[in-house]
Amino acid sequence: MQSMKRLAAVICLGAMVAFSFAADAEEARWLGAVEAVSIATEAYIFGYPLVTFDMVRRQQTNVAAPDAEHAPMGQMIRMRSYPSVDNHCCAAPNADTLYTEAWLDVSKEPWILGIPDMGDRYYIVPMLDGWSEVLKVASSPTTGGKAQTYAITGPGWSGALPKGVTQVKSPTGMVWVLGRIYCTGTPEDYKAVHALQDKFTLVPLSAYGKPYSPPPGSVDPGVDMETSVRKQVNEMDIDDYFATLAKLMKTNPPTAQDAPIVARMARIGLVPGQDFDPSKLGFLDLEVIKMVPKLALLEMGLHLKRQKTTNGWLYFTKGVGNFGTDYLLRGMANLLGPGWNRPQDAVYPLSQKDADGDDYNGAGHNYVMRFEKGRMPPAEAFWSLTMYDTDFFFVPNPINRYDLGQRNTFITNPDGSVDLYIQADSPGKEKEANWLPAPKGKFDLVLRIYAPRKAPPSILDETWTPPTVKPVQ
Repeated sequence: MQSMKRLAAVICLGAMVAFSFAADAEEARWLGAVEAVSIATEAYIFGYPLVTFDMVRRQQTNVAAPDAEHAPMGQMIRMRSYPSVDNHCCAAPNADTLYTEAWLDVSKEPWILGIPDMGDRYYIVPMLDGWSEVLKVASSPTTGGKAQTYAITGPGWSGALPKGVTQVKSPTGMVWVLGRIYCTGTPEDYKAVHALQDKFTLVPLSAYGKPYSPPPGSVDPGVDMETSVRKQVNEMDIDDYFATLAKLMKTNPPTAQDAPIVARMARIGLVPGQDFDPSKLGFLDLEVIKMVPKLALLEMGLHLKRQKTTNGWLYFTKGVGNFGTDYLLRGMANLLGPGWNRPQDAVYPLSQKDADGDDYNGAGHNYVMRFEKGRMPPAEAFWSLTMYDTDFFFVPNPINRYDLGQRNTFITNPDGSVDLYIQADSPGKEKEANWLPAPKGKFDLVLRIYAPRKAPPSILDETWTPPTVKPVQ
């Protein structure tokens, strides 16, 4: 945060020059302006997951009835295929699972989620609160494949639940049920997963055990359904951002552990349960905090660059999913993409530079990622390597292949190793099975490891690490 404070001082100094005509009485408040920028930047980063989650919710629920990628509040979104290449709602989608999700408002009453018998099919259904904290994970490794029923209850709720229902307590009214079901992508497997998706149930507690038809959703024509969530959030001015954050905190309050930052936010007019009150700030304070979104986004971006990498890969084996008071890590994670799993459930190594330390660029550059014999990613469920553009969306390509992974049949080298060819043009028919198409421009790579192995070799204890991605002539 020291760099943030230094930048805040620079911004304030520049604003002082620009507003040199101000009266002496107002100039005397400039020390307050420096602190106002510092607090406002902290508040922006603190609120980033909540504002981002709400923007995702708005886009995904702004329909009258469910369709391929949306559903009203309190109804299941059953995506029947991998996200399309032009789907720019949530960054870093995967092409391994069929999303089966829902947005809930549990501030008025609990909702009952029914997960069917999944057999031996891999699935994971994390339930997240509005601050992006994982509340509960139902999955093949954690809760098994038998049918399960959960009651997700909101802040302060008390009451009796039906027999056989497991309570999941949410400190926020907003809850995202972000389910994923593994699918190989064949027509037969799509059909099998669709049948499982159709057996998921979701009803309010008052309707549990009774006939229930969900009401139609309300459509707000003012919601931008095309522009990506990240772009919409990042382009909000500070007044709109803080007004939105204040509104959301009325039903999604901070927790007791957030008390120090809550006290600091009150000094700039952000009080949970109340509308944003900019009168707490002086005229010059209000002017300088206009730069806070750029400052906060820069700080989160710099935090990403500061992270340790291994063989050119950045990944987390603790801290994410349950962030606690590490607001900068939480903000940075949601800047990359909302809806992180806990490391014990899935690890997502990210690589933005090759073995020489240069940005990936498919224009005139080819790359190879080699897995030595017996050193494929150690996943109990599955692994995959996904190609993204620099905004973390799928890259269009002539063979419609967005990832390579465990379901692929690879060509093996004589010594048992496997080379993955990461490049814009085909490496030749004899190698095309191992080809991950790249754009003729910059790109990023994400390696997914679902249900990472606990015993060595494991990415969790770094007895296994992702190999480097090397440029080749």
